[in-house]
Amino acid sequence: MSIRVLVVDDQMMVREGFSVLLNAQQDIEVVGEAVDGHDAVAKVRALEPDVVLMDIRMPGMNGLEATREIVAADTSAKVLVLTTFDLDEYVYQALRAGASGFLLKDASARQLAEGVRVVASGESLLAPSVTRRLITEFARVTQVRRGVVGSHQVEELTERETEVLVLIAQGLSNAEIADRLVVAESTIKTHVSRVLVKLGLRDRTQAAVYAYETRLITPT
Repeated sequence: MSIRVLVVDDQMMVREGFSVLLNAQQDIEVVGEAVDGHDAVAKVRALEPDVVLMDIRMPGMNGLEATREIVAADTSAKVLVLTTFDLDEYVYQALRAGASGFLLKDASARQLAEGVRVVASGESLLAPSVTRRLITEFARVTQVRRGVVGSHQVEELTERETEVLVLIAQGLSNAEIADRLVVAESTIKTHVSRVLVKLGLRDRTQAAVYAYETRLITPT
């Protein structure tokens, strides 16, 4: 079955451009476009997309607010944020709100399609080195302002679950973690699920941010 995508951006040319690129993929179908956050929330309910390609800066309800509402509504839709380097703080807030990852707006057609596939599969878009650098910076800024949060919950994790959490934060996929720890990938999937449940997190992206905020990973 095709991956159903909703494209959200206030610029018509951007929406149409992304739609053309994604519809050219055999396994991806753009089921709708939205012009702002309010429109996005309404169309997620009506169209039930698998992935929402979300711009951040839009008039009315912005992408950050829309992401919060979509995640709070407990839909199956995954939010993939589109951004540029000058939107670091917005992106960090979007990740904490429940976005499953983000892409830079100058991503190639191949990167865009692969990003949609990664997020639709339940993974988080953390692999590119630029993503790791940005998340590290977000965590550093947040620690300066807010201090360490939720560290007591880490104590509920087993030693292996903590190890898996650290590797998630470093941007490794389940397969890469399995290779690193010399165990079956299915075992890693079980560990990841337990980590998310114990920490009350929605997905791998929030797990990675949590690891930085609680200083399991130290920003460098």
